[in-house]
Amino acid sequence: MALESRLDLRLAQKLILTPQLQQAIKLLQMPQLELAQTLNNELVENPFLEEAFEEPETEEYAAEETALPTPADDTEMPFDNLINFGVDEYFDERSSDGRDLGYFSPGIEEQPSYELFCSKKPDLYDHLLWQLRLCSADDEVRRAAEAVIGNIDEDGYLRATEEELSSAVSADIDIIRSAMALVQSFDPSGVGARDLKECLLLQLNALNLRGTLVEKIINNNMEDLQKKKYSNIAKQYNSPMDDIIAAVKIIEGLEPRPATSFSSTETNYIAPDVFINKTDEGYQIILNDDGMPRLRLNNSYRKLLLKKEMLTKEEKEFLKDKLRLATELIKSLDQRNKTIYKVSDSILKFQRDFFDRGVQHLRPLNLRDVASDINMHESTVSRVTSNKFLACNHGVFSFRFFFSSAIQSETGEVSSASVKDSIKKIIAEEDTQKPLSDQMIADRLKMQDINIARRTVAKYREELKIPPQSQRKRYE
Repeated sequence: MALESRLDLRLAQKLILTPQLQQAIKLLQMPQLELAQTLNNELVENPFLEEAFEEPETEEYAAEETALPTPADDTEMPFDNLINFGVDEYFDERSSDGRDLGYFSPGIEEQPSYELFCSKKPDLYDHLLWQLRLCSADDEVRRAAEAVIGNIDEDGYLRATEEELSSAVSADIDIIRSAMALVQSFDPSGVGARDLKECLLLQLNALNLRGTLVEKIINNNMEDLQKKKYSNIAKQYNSPMDDIIAAVKIIEGLEPRPATSFSSTETNYIAPDVFINKTDEGYQIILNDDGMPRLRLNNSYRKLLLKKEMLTKEEKEFLKDKLRLATELIKSLDQRNKTIYKVSDSILKFQRDFFDRGVQHLRPLNLRDVASDINMHESTVSRVTSNKFLACNHGVFSFRFFFSSAIQSETGEVSSASVKDSIKKIIAEEDTQKPLSDQMIADRLKMQDINIARRTVAKYREELKIPPQSQRKRYE
């Protein structure tokens, strides 16, 4: 078969996402804080965008407006004069009425920056290094101790072996061990340990509890301690249960992560995207625009674009492109707000019992139901409900919280979310000395007309991160 090259014309239909549609989809799935940051970046990069500020219309402000002198005619300043208006002319005009602008008044010293007064919170590395500088140790041990401190993680544990430290600082193993012992004597107690057992033992040493029953339990019974098999521990050491419980309480008071107080992690607060408020006339849906810049087109650049004779070809293309991007962004934001409002309104309609009476009355719901209700594609609803939160009189909830599977009960279908909430309440009200088993919880749910199997209770309990019966038992 001979090889040949030729040109063919073929017609085909394809779905292609335009840049405008891609931007709309990207904005739709952004959470509140990320969207605000994106809009602020666009304000910096696009000259056609500016933030619209609302000024309060007070009587005093209105009186000042009426008192201002009006120009003799309504003609605007010529555009050529406007762009040639310099800084010197500006200050000459502003000071022509005899007022001292005060910008260059002598005798006023520039105040220091506020950032100079902000102190940095000391981290674990600085705290340990400060203690190392105060101690009296050989220079070789100090150098090895700095390497030890540099290999301690954010929880306070040493994450390097003796051999690795010895190779890093070119020191003997004995020097490394001396440096490790020196660092382990520092505050906070337990820092520099290589595992949990060593961390707890270091804290016992600081409490002068070496050689006690507490130390024996940590050394030999960590697995029984985790599973709360206190009777096995009491039988092993032939000790009364009261002594075992007292030792366990001491162990529970120790810190498994000694560097917790030096953690630099910041608390991330949730900013709700939608507020649903209950009023006398019903429910009101409010989109949260707090901290969100309100965008509008800059008239100065729009006028500049009309002065085509003053612009080069490259400048005109640049301004046209920026104007198109600014217009598309404003349209996409408007479409985003409308879509979020429609989805919120549909959720309010389907979950009206929840908003009236609480989590126990949450009904099963899926994305397809909302998509059919608002005549949108299911993927669009999925993008709207991802990483967004809704605030109401029952608290702040993720949009995905309102979508849950159905479970058959004696009275019909119930939401899996409401079943989880019932399990959480049953466990919260149980006797901690005699906790309920999964089968007992299933029996309690059956009394509420919720008929589910024991393994389903165990599955939901694990999703709620609630430990099993044996680990929930408490000893007074």
